[in-house]
Parts: sequence; C-alpha cells; structure tokens
Amino acid sequence: MLLLTLGTAAGGGVPQWNCACPGCTGARAHPDRRRSHDSLAALGLEPSSWFLVNAGPDVTEHLETHPRLRPGAGTERTPVVRVLLTDAELDHTLGLLRLREARHVEIYATAPVRQALRERLALDTVLTPYTTLTWRDLPPAGHSPAVIAGIEVCAVPLSTKRPRYAAEAQQDDSWVIAARLHDPASGRTALYAPALAGWTEEFGKEAAAADCVFIDGTFWDDEEPQRLGISARTSTAMGHLPIDGPTGTAQHLASLPARCLYTHLNNTNPLVDPLAPQHGVLAGRGLEVAQDGMVIEL
Repeated sequence: MLLLTLGTAAGGGVPQWNCACPGCTGARAHPDRRRSHDSLAALGLEPSSWFLVNAGPDVTEHLETHPRLRPGAGTERTPVVRVLLTDAELDHTLGLLRLREARHVEIYATAPVRQALRERLALDTVLTPYTTLTWRDLPPAGHSPAVIAGIEVCAVPLSTKRPRYAAEAQQDDSWVIAARLHDPASGRTALYAPALAGWTEEFGKEAAAADCVFIDGTFWDDEEPQRLGISARTSTAMGHLPIDGPTGTAQHLASLPARCLYTHLNNTNPLVDPLAPQHGVLAGRGLEVAQDGMVIEL
C-alpha cells in the first residue's frame, strides 16, 4: 500500500485567501510553505487501483500530482474515481463537484454523512446529469470491511460534530470518523484521523495497533483560536484536540510504536512555519508533521 499526502491543511488552506496572519503572510512570501486542503490517496498493487480519502476544493490539482492518479496512456478518461469521506465538512466534500467529468464516482461514507450530502447538499441532483454516482456503505471497525483497490477499509467513529449546514441534524457518533486502511498483502495498517474531538478508548486501541497514524494537527494549543481572535471557543470546543498541553495528542502519540504524522494544520498553527521551535518539540517526541506530496509505503 502506497499513501500519498495530497494536502495537509485545514479549511481555507495555507495561505487562506482572506487572511494576513503570520502563517499566511509567510506562505505568500515563501511558496514552499503553501499547503492545500488535507487529503490522502491510497494506492493498491494494480497500477489503476487507487482511491482518495476526502475530496476538498483542490482535488483536481491533487490528481495531477502523481502519475498513478492520471489517466493511463491511450485512456481518454479516468473510468472511476472512488472517494472515502471522514466527515461531511465542506472542506472535505466540495471536491466531489469538481469530479463531475468522471464517468463514475463512488463515494464511501457513513449513514449520517451520506444523508447530509444527499439531502442537504443535493449531490445526487447536482451530479447525476454529469456522471454516474454510486453511494457505498462504510462499515464500522469490527465488522466486515469494505474493499477498495484491494485495501480493506472501515470507519472508527470519533464524534457527533456535524457541519454547520446540518447543525440541527440528529446526533450520531459516526458524523466524524477515522479511516482505517489495512493492506492484506503487506499486513500493515494506516489510520487517518484529520478531525479528532477526543481521545476515545476505541481510537486509542486502533492507533496502538496501526503502523502509521495521520492525526488532527489543526491547532498547537487549546487557547490558540481564542488568543488569535479567530473564535471565542477553545480548540477542543471546536472539535479538535490540540497538539500540545495536558489534553494534547502529542502525549498519547509519543508512546505509540507507529509512525505518527500531523495533518490538517490551520493557518494559525506555528507548525506551518518550518523554522518554528515547535518542530523541535515534536521531533524530540518522535513525531512528524506531514507535508504535501509525501509518499509513504506500507
């Protein structure tokens, strides 16, 4: 199984178009600091076997970044695009509209995410005049997994956090999930959790059993959103455990045998600056920050 980190930023990317914070200003001055919306591509053994985890507004640019994601020689169109969704947030789903040129789009999602996209965003109505759209169930961990591109996938429920456009929808702990990807050929497992509201016992067990963990790196500390004036709420209250501090994820990850990488970085996070001292703090704990375009083989 080959994993491509197509994007590693939270909503708005880095830089965010309407922001002049140090992170965005630095990314404009130094283009190598730019980050696109978080997304992962998982590639199976066959050259044409792959799928995406989340499809943000940068999805078509992401698909141009690696030869395996492009149409093959003599192929006029990519026959099918498969997308696994970890939630129903716009930053993870807007790219579905940009896939309308595909002959066939298959979407793997939990029940509440699927319902929100079909009923509230009317994706069927919008996309079916352009492409064939198929919805697939994403089974929870502990059940028979779905198989995409030869990789076994399932959902680890994380939280009831709903997108704003579905704020009054019924609560369900599978609104936000971690995607568990297991390659039966190599026996290795990856866990992808770009939005982690709390460190649950089930998530801890899955992380401890994984070979590679991508985890929510939205904010460095819990007070970051309040201190910088972007929200009246803490990081935790916004549905993102901070990296550092007594409730931070770094203390959990440091004890894991897996390779652990932070993704979904907000533009205010000091880690968007490669010279920030916080990188040294993470390195001292054996933790990494994912970069756009990384390739990880499991």
